[in-house]
Amino acid sequence: MKIKFSIRKEIRIAVALIGLSFLIAFSERKQSGSVCKDVIVELENIHDNHFMDEADILHLVESSGQTIKGTGIGRINLKAIETKLKYDKHIKDADLYGDLKGNLMVSVELRRPIARIVQQDAPDAYISEEGIVMSTSDKFSSRVVIISGKFVKQILEKGDLMTFDEGKKLMEMLDFIREDSFWQAQIAQLDINGAGEVTIYPQVTGQIVEFGTPDNYELKLKKLLVFYKEVLPQKGWTKYERVNLKYEGQVIAE
Repeated sequence: MKIKFSIRKEIRIAVALIGLSFLIAFSERKQSGSVCKDVIVELENIHDNHFMDEADILHLVESSGQTIKGTGIGRINLKAIETKLKYDKHIKDADLYGDLKGNLMVSVELRRPIARIVQQDAPDAYISEEGIVMSTSDKFSSRVVIISGKFVKQILEKGDLMTFDEGKKLMEMLDFIREDSFWQAQIAQLDINGAGEVTIYPQVTGQIVEFGTPDNYELKLKKLLVFYKEVLPQKGWTKYERVNLKYEGQVIAE
């Protein structure tokens, strides 16, 4: 009896799986054969990046060179549209698919800006949390740390900080600042010279900080925090104009 019951149970499971497979295949055929009635855009990270909205994404889709509405979704080259969308540096990822109602769903994830590049002789730009350089927008200005100086030319030429060693070190420092509420509020600007040496312009205290290269950034920021907590309250917040952290084990205030 136990053997018969086991066989019957296996048969029921097999029949259920066949039925499920049939339903999935039927749904996929119905989906691919559906005529596109509308395009629906879904945006992620819209609260962190207002550089693009649904209308911008829809314009990119409609300018892909393909007829969208009225065409069978299975006949639309979705991969080509995804590639076109991801060509825009503000877009981290894009996924297109048809639903059972005949809508073309466009799911887009936007990049988050973590720093702004400023130049006197060229347009500004943003750096995303992946290290990608993005253009600015008239629609929105993100309140992030500013990066200036001769080093930004190298950043713009590369287009991605994660493609070279100096850029990777800067990204590590930017991530550390972004994840620490105190430093995120305190550091307003990083001016980086051609040799990659950083000068910090703080938000609250008046001292310019000669930081050196981003090497050992965490230790240097710890030394700076001790200076803020233990030295300035005793000596006065306006006594010093510059703080030098370049030398190991030392904090030089002038």
